[in-house]
Amino acid sequence: MIKANFISLLVFLLFCFTTSVAQEYKKEKEVIEKLLNRAVTEFNKSEYDDALELSKHALVNSFAINDNSYIAQSYNTLGVIYNECSESKKAIEFYDKALGYAKKVNNDKLYNWIYGNLGSVYYFSEIDVNKGIAYYKKALFYALRIKDKSQIEFDRINLASAYFSVDKFDEGILVVKGIKDEVLTNGSEEAKMSMNLLIGIYTTSIDQKAEAEHYYFTAQQIAEKNKFDSFLINIYENLVRHYKHFKEPQKAIEYKAKVDSLSKIVYSEDKLDNLKKAAVQIELDEYKNELGRVEQVNEKHQKSIKESRLIVILFIIILIILLLLLLTLYKNIKLREQANIELKKANEELVLAKEAAEEASQLKSQFVSTITHELRTPLYGVIGITNIILDEHKELGNSPHLKSLKFSAKYLLSLVNDILQINKIEEKRIVLESLIFNLTDEITLIKNSVEYIADKNNDVFTLEIDTAIPEFLIGDKLRLSQILMNLVSNALKFTKNGEVAVMADLKKVEGNVYFIEFKIKDTGIGIAKEDHEKIFHKFVQIERKEEDYQGTGLGLSIVSSLLKLFNSEVHLESEENVGTTFSFTIGFEFDEDKSKEIINNIEVDLSTSHLYNILVVEDNKINQVVTKKIIQGSNMSCTIVDDGYAALVALDRETFDLVLMDINMPLINGFDTTRKIRDKGITIPIIALTAFDKQEVAEQAISAGMNDIMVKPFEPSKLFQVIHNQIKTKENAG
Repeated sequence: MIKANFISLLVFLLFCFTTSVAQEYKKEKEVIEKLLNRAVTEFNKSEYDDALELSKHALVNSFAINDNSYIAQSYNTLGVIYNECSESKKAIEFYDKALGYAKKVNNDKLYNWIYGNLGSVYYFSEIDVNKGIAYYKKALFYALRIKDKSQIEFDRINLASAYFSVDKFDEGILVVKGIKDEVLTNGSEEAKMSMNLLIGIYTTSIDQKAEAEHYYFTAQQIAEKNKFDSFLINIYENLVRHYKHFKEPQKAIEYKAKVDSLSKIVYSEDKLDNLKKAAVQIELDEYKNELGRVEQVNEKHQKSIKESRLIVILFIIILIILLLLLLTLYKNIKLREQANIELKKANEELVLAKEAAEEASQLKSQFVSTITHELRTPLYGVIGITNIILDEHKELGNSPHLKSLKFSAKYLLSLVNDILQINKIEEKRIVLESLIFNLTDEITLIKNSVEYIADKNNDVFTLEIDTAIPEFLIGDKLRLSQILMNLVSNALKFTKNGEVAVMADLKKVEGNVYFIEFKIKDTGIGIAKEDHEKIFHKFVQIERKEEDYQGTGLGLSIVSSLLKLFNSEVHLESEENVGTTFSFTIGFEFDEDKSKEIINNIEVDLSTSHLYNILVVEDNKINQVVTKKIIQGSNMSCTIVDDGYAALVALDRETFDLVLMDINMPLINGFDTTRKIRDKGITIPIIALTAFDKQEVAEQAISAGMNDIMVKPFEPSKLFQVIHNQIKTKENAG
């Protein structure tokens, strides 16, 4: 059998195991460590008698302090000594005992050593090489787990040697291929010696005689220099096989003589007899330890008998106390049963109240949804008719009555939107979107929308936007606009003959997220310190004696709630008759590639030379007039029908470029009408025109086959843009 023995180095490493020594038995543990280290030294000098005696003392001392880790190490050392002296059966017994105690402390380093040594005894003693390979693999697993470089090298060398012994040379050389150069250059003397021997065995197998002898002689020199006698025997044995392989019997006989001569010195009969005697003595020591433990248990038992009388007396007293407690417990149980009955009744009432509250909440949501729809529908007509009058009668452009009418309608629409918004926030139905937008454009749009308030109150309205902020950001621009619109409207409303400024500053950049601080600063009437908390509550307005300021008291509540969705919060600084500053910080993403794509695809002119033919499906007569006027005002033609069935007939008779579909109609609603249109194979774009909130109908609209949604009332320019985009998309797809 081919062998590249590597046990002594493993044992040496075993005793480099330095766990933190506990304060308890500290001196005893130091003594055990010294005994084990001395045993290693004697073992490496082939002084097995001394090594055995020291290991026995270490084992006895380990049992004395009942330390499982040191017991495992002591048994492992004994196993190594017996294995080296070819007492494999006894070695396996000691290794098994070591493994049993190692499992009690569950230490990966111990597992590595013991499994490695078990592999060696099964392999070197030719008991079961395949079993030895399995143990080596376990040892390598734990070496990799504890990331012990030296131990990984040793386990790989032993595993490769075992593979060589069963003529699996290709598998064996693969195991050490990655560590060969490192070991030969920087390895310890033992490692270099074993690696040279291993490569010599391999080169012999592939008939490279000169190269093999170079490696054998290098290993021999290292062993002779360091007096590694047991290793030297192994090297001589492999040289005998080498010369037999290449049919040089004289040299084989010479090295066989060296094997016999050195073996008589290393493994003398006296030493082997001493090992057997020592094994018997170890067993006796084990029995003594067990007997000592039994005696300790017996002493404790006798002591417990003496204490039993006192225990009986105490038991009687405790029994009496327990009976009293049992009586008390019985009364408590009765009281608890009564309390449970009352609690169960209260729980049933709470469940009913919860169900009633949930039903009320659902009814509230339905009511808010219905009332906002019913209010938006006529508001669409009011705003639309007002715009028609202003378009057809330019001379009424400065009419205070028409301006008041338009303002009142927009104010009412704002009120409806606020109520819907606060309801959605309460029900947690708002999910932030990620859209690309231009921050400067959004703030400018808000400025233009509220310019009339600034003019009315004679305010100077300014914007200050940090130029370091990227042109295009990614985030929920709609919610940001709602926050800014509420804060800017408030600032202008409570400032007269003063200044209002909107500022946006880049505070920091983390990765691709740009954190922007927004400030809305005014020189208005200010807010008293005691009202700072109050103003963020719903439907709360600070009492103003001098002047009546209109409002629902929802704006700042909406601002605070929306900012929580951005993981932010609003900060307030204010002093009466000096001014107010609201500030908050939001992080937006920046994607340079997407920004370039947006810039390249910007359409400067949304107008078209084509005359689009639009089908409008709307049951409300006033809304029909408004929608028709908006469409015809943009050089498009339209056909208006009152319900879905009429729309199906119109589509059969005439070709249209796009359909504007109302949702809430008699006979058949907009969703079902759209499904019937799609069932006919008609693929023209269909845009929902509805007074419902967009989130409420989006899922149904998409599943029905609609392409987009416009919420009434809307700006005509937005409708034109949606129509243009949808038709262009359809044309490009076709």
